[in-house]
Amino acid sequence: MSELPILSGKEIIKVLSRIGYYVVRQRGSHIRLYCLDRKPITIPNYKSIDRSLLRKILRDAQISDEEFLKFYRSA
Repeated sequence: MSELPILSGKEIIKVLSRIGYYVVRQRGSHIRLYCLDRKPITIPNYKSIDRSLLRKILRDAQISDEEFLKFYRSA
Protein backbone atom coordinates (compact mmCIF):
# COMPACT_ATOMS: atom_id res chain seq x y z
CA MET A 1 0.00 0.00 0.00
CA SER A 2 1.39 3.39 -0.97
CA GLU A 3 1.63 6.12 1.59
CA LEU A 4 -0.76 8.99 1.09
CA PRO A 5 0.79 12.44 0.56
CA ILE A 6 0.11 15.45 2.75
CA LEU A 7 -2.01 17.74 0.56
CA SER A 8 -3.89 21.01 0.88
CA GLY A 9 -7.67 21.14 0.86
CA LYS A 10 -7.69 22.67 -2.64
CA GLU A 11 -5.48 19.85 -3.99
CA ILE A 12 -7.82 17.22 -2.53
CA ILE A 13 -10.81 18.97 -4.10
CA LYS A 14 -9.07 18.96 -7.51
CA VAL A 15 -8.49 15.21 -7.29
CA LEU A 16 -12.04 14.50 -6.11
CA SER A 17 -13.45 16.61 -8.95
CA ARG A 18 -11.83 14.16 -11.39
CA ILE A 19 -13.75 11.36 -9.66
CA GLY A 20 -17.08 13.16 -10.05
CA TYR A 21 -17.45 15.43 -7.02
CA TYR A 22 -18.40 19.08 -7.39
CA VAL A 23 -18.46 22.00 -4.97
CA VAL A 24 -21.91 22.94 -3.71
CA ARG A 25 -21.22 25.42 -0.92
CA GLN A 26 -18.66 26.76 1.49
CA ARG A 27 -19.17 27.79 5.08
CA GLY A 28 -16.11 29.34 6.65
CA SER A 29 -13.11 27.17 5.87
CA HIS A 30 -15.12 24.03 5.08
CA ILE A 31 -16.18 23.16 1.54
CA ARG A 32 -19.07 20.77 0.87
CA LEU A 33 -18.80 18.42 -2.13
CA TYR A 34 -21.48 16.29 -3.75
CA CYS A 35 -21.40 13.41 -6.20
CA LEU A 36 -24.33 11.63 -7.78
CA ASP A 37 -23.12 8.09 -6.95
CA ARG A 38 -21.41 8.69 -3.62
CA LYS A 39 -21.98 10.25 -0.20
CA PRO A 40 -21.50 14.02 0.21
CA ILE A 41 -18.28 15.00 1.97
CA THR A 42 -16.80 18.07 3.62
CA ILE A 43 -13.22 19.15 2.99
CA PRO A 44 -11.48 21.69 5.23
CA ASN A 45 -9.72 24.40 3.22
CA TYR A 46 -6.42 24.09 5.10
CA LYS A 47 -2.86 24.52 3.82
CA SER A 48 -2.04 20.97 4.84
CA ILE A 49 -4.31 18.06 5.70
CA ASP A 50 -2.84 15.20 7.70
CA ARG A 51 -2.84 11.67 6.32
CA SER A 52 -5.27 10.45 8.97
CA LEU A 53 -7.86 13.09 8.02
CA LEU A 54 -7.32 12.32 4.33
CA ARG A 55 -8.01 8.62 5.04
CA LYS A 56 -11.22 9.62 6.85
CA ILE A 57 -12.29 11.76 3.87
CA LEU A 58 -11.57 8.89 1.46
CA ARG A 59 -13.47 6.44 3.66
CA ASP A 60 -16.48 8.79 3.69
CA ALA A 61 -16.23 9.17 -0.10
CA GLN A 62 -15.97 5.36 -0.48
CA ILE A 63 -12.67 5.67 -2.38
CA SER A 64 -9.66 3.43 -1.81
CA ASP A 65 -6.19 4.85 -1.23
CA GLU A 66 -4.98 3.33 -4.49
CA GLU A 67 -7.86 4.80 -6.50
CA PHE A 68 -7.19 8.25 -5.02
CA LEU A 69 -3.46 8.01 -5.78
CA LYS A 70 -4.22 6.95 -9.36
CA PHE A 71 -6.28 10.11 -9.94
CA TYR A 72 -3.73 12.24 -8.04
CA ARG A 73 -0.83 11.07 -10.22
CA SER A 74 -2.77 11.48 -13.48
CA ALA A 75 -2.72 15.28 -13.11
